Amino acid sequence: MRDDHRELRLFLHLTQSLNFGRTSLECHVSPATLTRTVQRLEADLGHRLFDRGPRGVSLTAEGHRFRDYAVRAMELWQAYRDEHPDPAELVGRLTVFATVTACQALLPDLLAPFRAAHPQVRLDLRTGDAASALARLDEGEADVAVAGIPARLPEPLVSRTVTVTDLVLVTARDRPDPGLDGPFVLPHRGLVREAADRWFRARGGPADIACEPEGHEALLALVALGCGTGVVPRLVLDHSAVRDRLAVVPAAPAPERFPIGLCVRRPDLRQTLVAALWSLTAQW
Repeated sequence: MRDDHRELRLFLHLTQSLNFGRTSLECHVSPATLTRTVQRLEADLGHRLFDRGPRGVSLTAEGHRFRDYAVRAMELWQAYRDEHPDPAELVGRLTVFATVTACQALLPDLLAPFRAAHPQVRLDLRTGDAASALARLDEGEADVAVAGIPARLPEPLVSRTVTVTDLVLVTARDRPDPGLDGPFVLPHRGLVREAADRWFRARGGPADIACEPEGHEALLALVALGCGTGVVPRLVLDHSAVRDRLAVVPAAPAPERFPIGLCVRRPDLRQTLVAALWSLTAQW
């Protein structure tokens, strides 16, 4: 269920600050999350709530009307909560597995609503190779994994897509050739490797493979050293420490896009902590 009261709180703060950056900072959400929240409200209402111009942000006429509604709604909600106090807060430990890139790019926004709603829950965050994420989950080493989603998810698992990223070919910026004829640096295993293999087959032949490292970070380091052209999710490239030494190689057709999602074991949706996280990411 979407946290409509959180959306109203963000909206009301923005009506006071009239500054997306300040509201983002003071409400502890990313600028992208705040923008998506306003866009969702405007889409639901069918009206623009804010005017954004060279002189800054201002409320539209509908924005003023909706602010009055939001203030009354929050007052009524608070009155109800005063009469019906919260049940005992959730406690315990939730183990989350994600790659280093997912930890940096996705988890702060993805887990923020859960953290705000259940501050007593201990988050146990584990990182590792993307290719092993679903196996770690299936073997019970994690309660939740943020990972690439295969076309056919193993039967005991269920997923919810949180973002979709392009797969891109990258090479060292100072490499003299365009890089589409090899050699290639590919992940040793996993969904990105399977997608790369399908792309090579569609081009009519196997790849000239120079290296097969474990992990995208190692792959990009080898590419930056000039060992060959790599295939990685753009999300990984954008957050890599060596991205300034790399260049994207145009490819037509481009490799298929790569969905990334929140994955859990289906039976675990009956567990309190997993169910709470799942419900709070429904509209992420």
